[in-house]
Amino acid sequence: METLSKEDSASVTTLKLPEHVAIIMDGNGRWAKQKGKLRTFGHKAGVEAVRASVRFARRHKITALTLFAFSSENWNRPQDEVSVLMELFKLVLTSEVKRLHKNGVRLRVIGDLSAFDDKLVKKIKAAEALTKHNTELHLNIAANYGGRWDIVTAAKALAQQVSEGTLSVDAINETSFDAHTAFVDCPALDLMIRTGGEQRISNFLLWQCAYSEFYFTDTLWPDFNEDKFMEAVVDFSERQRRFGKISEQVS
Repeated sequence: METLSKEDSASVTTLKLPEHVAIIMDGNGRWAKQKGKLRTFGHKAGVEAVRASVRFARRHKITALTLFAFSSENWNRPQDEVSVLMELFKLVLTSEVKRLHKNGVRLRVIGDLSAFDDKLVKKIKAAEALTKHNTELHLNIAANYGGRWDIVTAAKALAQQVSEGTLSVDAINETSFDAHTAFVDCPALDLMIRTGGEQRISNFLLWQCAYSEFYFTDTLWPDFNEDKFMEAVVDFSERQRRFGKISEQVS
């Protein structure tokens, strides 16, 4: 894909910007291996790509940015790698939350927090409480998250209401189901980006991605910067989103 010129950057206001972008941050381990380092070195390097993505989203008035930090399947990785990821998560929460708050970013951690230790959960809750009234950008960190988990959790909540007699089966529809998912207060997902060259969604946002656009790049996550993010947004802007209609019906 062509690199965006300064002239193109200046005309960003003419682009159709997505409201909600999700990113599968893939390629940390391969990036580190290419440099003869341990996989954990790549995870630490990936923090700067997170900062760049948040800066880009905030600068270009994207409403919500969701980052896939740790899937429910990632517990199957080597224990030393999982331990480093958990410690890195704690460190980032400690070092970055004040900066996020200063820049008007609301932070939410989406996923099953029951698997995390008490210290990490306390840091998560404190960060969410500090930033909950911010409106510049809604930053969602998906941690111990899986799309199937999200769907099952919503289904259980609706089943419980039916069992208690507070909801009829006929009242269950897409809207009521969506209201019980983890992203109920976020705009519909417009664009899903995956770095690292793989072309799959890995159990991420299965319910939410129904009409989202997909963008796959070979760029490894630590190398994903604001220019790379802009390339994805330009590509998104050039697509025609029809939502079941034909081209002639879409302006």
